[in-house]
Amino acid sequence: MEEAFNIYFVGTAGSGKSTITAAFSEWLNTQGYDSVLVNLDPGAEAKPYESDVDITEWINLPEIMKEYGLGPNGAQVAAADLLAINASKVWRSISEFETDFVVIDTPGQLELFTFRESSRKLIEQFGPERSAICFLIDPILSRNANGFVSSLLLATTASFRLAIPMLKVISKSDLLSEKDIENIQSWSTDHYSLSGALGEEVASAQNLASVEFLRALETLGVVGEVMFASSETMSGMEDIYNFVQQIRAGGEDLVPR
Repeated sequence: MEEAFNIYFVGTAGSGKSTITAAFSEWLNTQGYDSVLVNLDPGAEAKPYESDVDITEWINLPEIMKEYGLGPNGAQVAAADLLAINASKVWRSISEFETDFVVIDTPGQLELFTFRESSRKLIEQFGPERSAICFLIDPILSRNANGFVSSLLLATTASFRLAIPMLKVISKSDLLSEKDIENIQSWSTDHYSLSGALGEEVASAQNLASVEFLRALETLGVVGEVMFASSETMSGMEDIYNFVQQIRAGGEDLVPR
């Protein structure tokens, strides 16, 4: 039987990682696919899903705070580093399931997953050759060209750091107007459109920086199209699935169990 495929949902705080994680797992189940939900956020107090594997079984924030005399933020950093130490235990727990997809909710703060070496070690333990990232982009930030370029820069940094295929997704797309979506679609596929939009915004140091960032991203060839998804309307779930299957099997559908 084909090995399960890992999908990491990554993004800034408030980008909707937990809700999209839950929604995508639910969508897979309605299509006849089995999925395992994994929570890698040791600080998650309330989740919109019941996790099958939870990092809090091995890493406990209050205990870390007490043992090392750390505040909440320091404990989060320490917990992120402890991911590497516990990666094999988490993977053994996941491996007990016979499943099609491992749907992974990552820590709320982007830097705790993207910029810690422990995350790369965890991805290596789980199998990078059967893994992909769904990078969630904040919809409100992306409504203006400056914010969109900043989001692309974050996504590109995460892609280079984690070194596995990435899909860029505008989350909570139900909060956007049709015009917003039209603009973002145009910016993601036509750099002249995005450059023009930057030129129309009020001149500032941020604007000048965004222009230079865009040039660098174009040189690297990493601008690319973005998708739109919403856990409220369940839109975009099939797009995420299609992206995963393109990597996994050249676009062929997985046979439902």
